[in-house]
Amino acid sequence: MLYAAQTPERLIRLPEVMARTGLGRTFIYRLVAKGLFPKPIKLGARASAWLENEIDGWIIARAAERNSE
Repeated sequence: MLYAAQTPERLIRLPEVMARTGLGRTFIYRLVAKGLFPKPIKLGARASAWLENEIDGWIIARAAERNSE
């Protein structure tokens, strides 16, 4: 398997996603189901994580929406 030579992305787990966004677990998964929040990456049968830059982008987009009102 070949991987592109680029800066590795940092994976963050649910507790950190919750802390960064201020959202609860259930609400995060509801937003994911509606396509309004980045999807997690499955790491194993019972483990998932999000790409840090996608969460940062989601936060920045919310701030941009607020600033455009």
